[in-house]
Amino acid sequence: MFMGEYQHSLDEKGRVTIPSKLREELGERFIVTRGLDRSLFVYPIDEWRNMEEKMKALPTTQADIRAFARMFFSGAVESEPDKQGRISIPQHLREHAQISRDLYILGVSTRIEIWASEIWKEYSQKAEESYEALAEKIIGLGI
Repeated sequence: MFMGEYQHSLDEKGRVTIPSKLREELGERFIVTRGLDRSLFVYPIDEWRNMEEKMKALPTTQADIRAFARMFFSGAVESEPDKQGRISIPQHLREHAQISRDLYILGVSTRIEIWASEIWKEYSQKAEESYEALAEKIIGLGI
């Protein structure tokens, strides 16, 4: 399980170091793709395969499902860390997440998320203000 919040920066070549605690569980190869809320999602290969299977089961006759699948899969790239634990984030993904330099890497259960620093700070401040209300909403889901 991935968890934690880590502050990092891109280097001049568009690379970022994945924290060792997360890298160990991520494995040697993984998938980086467009996430939600202007973030990037990073999936271990096994979890990516689970997502593929779930997406295959959805009806392609619905336009919103087709649109989401196109964006989700077309943005995906296979990646692996170099000897220093760095990964290269392609330009199209940096643009999606509006990452220019400073960023946050989050462990979020079955995936890692990468956020531009400013966007994460704004998002997390809003989420923190409504944390209790969010908890009340999801308690009905059996959590």
